[in-house]
Amino acid sequence: MSERVQSQLITASQVAREASVRQGSNGVCYAVYGEAKLAGADLEQIINAVPAAMADALKRKAYYFVPLAIAEMRGDVATRANTPEDILISSDFTTELGDRASCHRNVDFGTSEGVFISARLMHDRFALAFEFFINVGHAFVDQAGVPESFSELVWKQAQADVRGETSQDAFDSRKQARTNNDEKARSDFAALAFADSIAIYLLSLAIDFDYAELREREYPLLAPTALAERLKLVAQLFPPNPGYEFAIKYRRR
Repeated sequence: MSERVQSQLITASQVAREASVRQGSNGVCYAVYGEAKLAGADLEQIINAVPAAMADALKRKAYYFVPLAIAEMRGDVATRANTPEDILISSDFTTELGDRASCHRNVDFGTSEGVFISARLMHDRFALAFEFFINVGHAFVDQAGVPESFSELVWKQAQADVRGETSQDAFDSRKQARTNNDEKARSDFAALAFADSIAIYLLSLAIDFDYAELREREYPLLAPTALAERLKLVAQLFPPNPGYEFAIKYRRR
């Protein structure tokens, strides 16, 4: 590795010490570090889209928007602990380091957790927002679980064989639950679908986007009507913060 590349790498613990952590109006903690090249107003719009009732479950987390969070640990020793001293962050972007980076790294700081998001891997505001919201969705589900009303809705949709899903993991777990009558897979499916739905709901609050933009080749997207049912339920559970609006608009044929 070149000296220049090596000099750009610092530990997650150093970033946590040096970064200026702020709080959104909803209480979400976040910081920008290095040459992340983020517009402050855009980032605030994304952070503050998280409803206050949901943000309470994230109070032990801080989201660090850094240029690149490196995929491997320092020394590239797989058996080492996932400590703040082992996780490497780049203070700038290079193609070489970009090839070694992951979309995010979760770092345990003992009583809190840092989520380091590789801002320079995200090519636009849409991608950055969705990466952040996916992390929020999974973190919330880990802390708060899945409401029974949502579990019942998604299983009813699965039994009705509605087309597609909201992610590859949700698609696979739903298939396993239906094929093998697997209760664990059914529970996993509800959790994954809920995290996905939270992320899409938050994305709709922060950015005006076309649902088709979430399409991936490996699995078909969930039918729009079924997704609308899920999002409306999430909106009922977690109403938008002041200044944000939830709306679903269908294209006229």
